[in-house]
Amino acid sequence: MVADTRSAPDMNVGAPLESASAHSGAARLRARLTSLPALVIALGIVTIAAAGPAQGFDEMLRHYWLRNHFPQALPFVQGVLDPIAGQAVCLPVLSLVAIVIAWRTRSFTPLLLVLFAEVGFLGGVGGIKVLLARPAPSIGQPDMFEGGLFTLGGKGISFPSGHASEAVLIYGTAVYLIASRTGVSRRVVRLLWGLVGLITVNSVAVSLSLGWHWVTDLIGGVVAGALFLRILIEVDRRWIHKPSVEPPVRAQSLPADPEASSSRSLGSTR
Repeated sequence: MVADTRSAPDMNVGAPLESASAHSGAARLRARLTSLPALVIALGIVTIAAAGPAQGFDEMLRHYWLRNHFPQALPFVQGVLDPIAGQAVCLPVLSLVAIVIAWRTRSFTPLLLVLFAEVGFLGGVGGIKVLLARPAPSIGQPDMFEGGLFTLGGKGISFPSGHASEAVLIYGTAVYLIASRTGVSRRVVRLLWGLVGLITVNSVAVSLSLGWHWVTDLIGGVVAGALFLRILIEVDRRWIHKPSVEPPVRAQSLPADPEASSSRSLGSTR
């Protein structure tokens, strides 16, 4: 009977420990996959694939799905779903979040992150688009350097997708501001990151169904958005909004012999 009563607590304690270990392992894996080196490598791989090895895959999936099969859905998709990841919607959302947090925290740094996010999108993602000059599916073949901003306009700079990168970078910056500068719970933060994921999936699905981007454009846009979001977060954590480090708590010294200590205390009361 004594052995049974002692073994029960071991089982109850072991389950939470195993769960915590699994959670920490998943967190470490997620941190590695979204680290700066990993995202740089991933963007390089996607870019190389888009330049040649994956062009057959792009050609295979080039199809105006909505126009050919569901033309009645075009007004809703183009007028409602597509603008969600565009500058006209995502930038005001980010700006509103930053203004509210800046006012509550009496700090201008949230507004600074809005500026950094826009620089990352226009200068970073936009610079890659102009440099690689890949034409959109409606123009021709998925070859790099065959398009161009000044010759074909927006249809000449297809890689990486701007909407896909904005979905991750702009909305991700908004969630990062909420997570790092407010007291919301981790559950709320996880829900907000899930919402960013849904917006990203919506952007990819809409662009693909409308035939506006090659598949590798969309994958590259997601990776590029994540890359510049990671750069923004690292800059903020290292030089702008450094996390406070609490001083270590001193461990209280314990008596070498607890029984002797208790007996001395009993004797003093007598």
